[in-house]
Amino acid sequence: MKQRAVRVAVAVAAGLMAAGAGAADLEQVYRDALSYDAALAGARASLEAGREKLPQGRAGLLPSVNLTGNSNWNEADYRTTGRSQGYNSNGWQVQLTQPLFRWQNWVQYKQGEMQVALSEAQYQLARQDLTLRAAQGYFDVLVAQDVLAAATALHEANTQQLALGKKSFEVGTVTITDVHEAQSRADLSSAQMIAAESDLAVKRHALLVLTGKEPDALKGLRKGVALSRPEPADIQSWVASAETGSYAVQAAQIGREISDREVERNRSAHLPTVDLVASHGNTTSANAFAGFAKTDLDTTVVGVQLALPLFQGGAVNSRVREAAALRDKASADLDNARRTAAQNARQAYLGVSSGLAQVKAFEAAQVSSRSALDANKLGYEVGVRINIDVLNAQSQLFDTLQKLSKARYDTLLAQLKLKAAAGTLGDDDSKAINALLD
Repeated sequence: MKQRAVRVAVAVAAGLMAAGAGAADLEQVYRDALSYDAALAGARASLEAGREKLPQGRAGLLPSVNLTGNSNWNEADYRTTGRSQGYNSNGWQVQLTQPLFRWQNWVQYKQGEMQVALSEAQYQLARQDLTLRAAQGYFDVLVAQDVLAAATALHEANTQQLALGKKSFEVGTVTITDVHEAQSRADLSSAQMIAAESDLAVKRHALLVLTGKEPDALKGLRKGVALSRPEPADIQSWVASAETGSYAVQAAQIGREISDREVERNRSAHLPTVDLVASHGNTTSANAFAGFAKTDLDTTVVGVQLALPLFQGGAVNSRVREAAALRDKASADLDNARRTAAQNARQAYLGVSSGLAQVKAFEAAQVSSRSALDANKLGYEVGVRINIDVLNAQSQLFDTLQKLSKARYDTLLAQLKLKAAAGTLGDDDSKAINALLD
């Protein structure tokens, strides 16, 4: 087991030393995720599909041109003469239809513009989500590395304390109880180290799934770096920004406007339609009433066509009621999106504030825990402290180191979540955090 611990310690140390030179950073991980992540690829395809709603809606306002043709075999019986004759008739026609008044088509065009805006908002929401997932995966690996390093160091310290306890027992300065306590702590720290190894492997694989690349050494937070407070330092300002600027809220708002237009579009089915119609065609056939003489006829028609729907079995009114119900749902979804965004902003702001306080407290606890460990070791050597005091002090120190590491990265992630809630999270924010890594 001791050899195993040494190997783990060496591996962790090597990884941490490699983090300074040639190690991947948050920006690299984010770029890899941009090109590999399946969820973002799906969002990008949805964006391209959504953009096609605009030309589809515009098509209802533009003229349509159709070409038709026919070729028919005819059999004519002329009863007066008792004669019959078969002949072909052929024809073609080109028709242009230009809508002059089709209100539902105009509404559909405006819906197309809104659907493009909706697709854009949903894509930006997916980009923000990827930024958070990349940061989460990156920080998870760093925290897992720090936990493994602390667990390995604790196991080494407990192992050394066990060896010291055995020697002291042989010379009669400690009891067998001290040896058993040291053995118990060494075994426990060994189990913790194994669990930390497993957790690190899981976190690294999660990052692999996100980026498509096996993560090598990652740059960690630079020592002594000061984490910044939210600006503005007012929770209500962030909540207000989230209620209007969040991409989730923007998407819900656009969805509500689309549903309004959908009610209007269905109601417009009661309105008349007016079209400009122009056509030109040719028909060739045999005239049975003129001795089957061949006729060749060109026709050109230009006019205005009016259509007034009178009764459609109640389908129009039913679709209007359906659209109105969906509009109510969209309104409820918008309210829920605003409330969720406000809650996310409030939670993230408090996460940053409490995280900064925790980091400060854990940094102070680190200093005091290290001093306590040194004092207990000295006291144990001179006989004023017992073995369990040293073991407890060691556990206290390494537990503090783990919590300090997690608090730092949780605070950074909360900063990103706060800006995401307000709809302001961009590439510059990840670059700013990347500048804190070394």
